[in-house]
Parts: sequence; C-alpha cells; structure tokens
Amino acid sequence: MTTPRPATALSADEARRIALRAQGFLGTPDRRAGVRGVLRHLGAVQLDTISVLARSHELIPYARLGAVGRRTVEDAYWNASATDTPPVRPHAFEYWSHAACILPIEEWPHFAFRRRAYRARPHWNHALPDGTYDQVVKQLRTEGPLTATELGGAKKTSEWWDWSGTKVAVERALMYGEVVCVERRGWKRVYDLADRAVPADLLHDELDDTECLRRLVRLAGRSLGVGTRADIADYHRLKGEQVDAVIADSGLVPVIVEGWGKPAWADPAALETPPRGRHRTTLLSPFDSLVWERARTERIFGFTHRLEAYVPKQKRIHGYFAMPVLAGGRLVGRVDPAREGRTLIARQVTLDGPKAVPAVAQALLEAATWVDCTDVRVERVDAPELRESLTTELNRALA
Repeated sequence: MTTPRPATALSADEARRIALRAQGFLGTPDRRAGVRGVLRHLGAVQLDTISVLARSHELIPYARLGAVGRRTVEDAYWNASATDTPPVRPHAFEYWSHAACILPIEEWPHFAFRRRAYRARPHWNHALPDGTYDQVVKQLRTEGPLTATELGGAKKTSEWWDWSGTKVAVERALMYGEVVCVERRGWKRVYDLADRAVPADLLHDELDDTECLRRLVRLAGRSLGVGTRADIADYHRLKGEQVDAVIADSGLVPVIVEGWGKPAWADPAALETPPRGRHRTTLLSPFDSLVWERARTERIFGFTHRLEAYVPKQKRIHGYFAMPVLAGGRLVGRVDPAREGRTLIARQVTLDGPKAVPAVAQALLEAATWVDCTDVRVERVDAPELRESLTTELNRALA
C-alpha cells in the first residue's frame, strides 16, 4: 500500500493527548450519557474472567466516570432503560472483537464479515455432535432466552475447556450470528435467537466485507484518536491487509507523529481542536483499551506493561493483576491490588519517583471507596524509600 503524504505533523505529546481525549481520559466526561456513552465512545469493552477489585468490564467505565455504582454498570450494559418503549431494544451484545467484548448493539451489522468467515470455517477445536445444533436452536425458539446450564449444561467435566455438546453448539451458533448474547445473569451468558433479540433494522448481513471493514477501521481510528496501521488493526483484531484495503476510504487522515517511526492515521475531528481539560487519576484495568495494545502503550507512554496473571508466581515482576496508574496524562506507576474484608491491599506498588506518590495514593483511595473498602494497606513498594511517604499520604486522607 502506498501511504498518502501526511496532512499534519504531530509532536509525541500532541499524539498522547489526542489519544487520551479519544479514550475518555482528558476533558469533562459525559456523565449524562453514562456507562452506555462510554461503551458507544469506545466501541468495544473487553470481557475477562479475572475479578480482583471488580471485573474488567466494570473497571472500564469506572476509570473514566469515577465511582459509578457497580449495579449501575451492569444495568447499563444488559437492561433496557425504564423510559424505553416497546419494542424494547437491547443496548449491547457480546461478540469477538478485540477479544470477547461488549459491543454497542448498533455495531451488529458491522460484524457481518466475521460471521460469514465463521460460517465458512472448515475446522473447529471442539467437535459438534450430530443434531445438537438444531436442537439448541429449537430449544431457544420454544423456551426463550436460556443460559448454557439451562440448555443442558456447559461442561462435561470440571475442566474449563471440556465443553458439553450443548455449549459447543450454542457458542457456534453465536459465532454464526444465529444466536446472540444481549444479557448476562451474574457471570453467565444468556443466549437468545438473534432474530428475536436484535432490533429488526439492525438484523441483517447486507454490508459486504469491504464496507464492514471500512466502518470498523473508521470507528477504531475515532476511538484511538491517532494510531498506526497496527494500532488500528488491533482494535477489532483485523488483519493488516484488511486495514490496507480500506483505510484510504475510511475518512481517517494520514499524519506523521514525532518518534513513532511508522505512518499514522488520525480521526480528522480529533485534529480540529487541541486536547484540553481535566486529566483523570485512576487505576486502569490491564484490559483497558487505552493500554491493551502493549507496543502502543510503550510508544505513547514509554511504559512497559504485561499481564502476569498467567505467569508462574515466582517469575512475576509486578504482580498477579498489576494495574497501571494514570495521572496527569502519564502512566506513573503500578498497583497489584487485593481485598481482605473491607481493606484494599496494595500487595505490590511501583512508583515512577517521589512525584507519583500523591497520585497513586489518590487512585488507591478512590478505588477503595468504589468497592466499599474503608482502609488501604500497603505491603510492598519496589522503591522501599517511598513506602513511608505513600503510607503517610494514605493515612492523612483516611484520618
């Protein structure tokens, strides 16, 4: 692909601030739009099973809006508004985007290309027993929305990968788009037929692959503010050549960013006004879209971060679920949190020098309040000489 001549040159600092604003961390948050506004703005909120302070899909709106109630978060994703009039329209659905993600229901047509690819897929990791697929679809049509357990069981054994035939069938139907998840009960997916749950005006696969990709590239560029080809491809896990085929017609504009070393593309609306406003100070989920692409995080923030939950304990450097600390538009440290009763424990803290202490204390205190903890205990600080000042800062605020 021949990249057009860049329309604008950005400094590294300008690009960082554009990215922060695009992700909802710079400027006044739109509290009226709330959690649903965050979801529409980001385009994808990643799901994950790990829950330390809370699950990642709860941490994403918290990081941007502050201490929004956890029940409010779940209701915003899965429940229709009290003011909604029949027919009730879901606000979100689950599908494979960056990973397993919550997506705005309006994005359903844009993933037609992926549904078609799954339908054409010749090989799967799990065998599908004869007749099970049709039985699952028939059961959903007859009985209404059901969990995998209600369909007949999710697993054959206690091993997480050992899916039952029913679970294989319903997950296959979800990938194909015949079944959709627009609700969770606790942490369980509730499956329903797409032709019943997805609004009629959105229930189609009319967009060809090129149009699906063009729209997703445009939306990824808007959510990132500015990004390289790899950044934009990673947002919804597209292939580089898929991005290449549509980016020139996506509405994004080519830019050059100081120190990036590779061509970049920006949302033209992000270039119209300089990013200004209040910075959020907060703990970030490792699955937050601000930092989920590690190479981009290093390039923008000079911050190397890896999720170590699946690393053997003796080989971890920063902890099981180390959460980056965002303050003043920079990543200034890490906290590996835990909870013990009503005490939030900072099992391991990394600080980017003495100036980071107040910000890390503030982030810990806000997180503690959010999860109904009344105390904060610091166990280990990688720079031992900063432990006392961090503890003093916390105690002063807690007193």
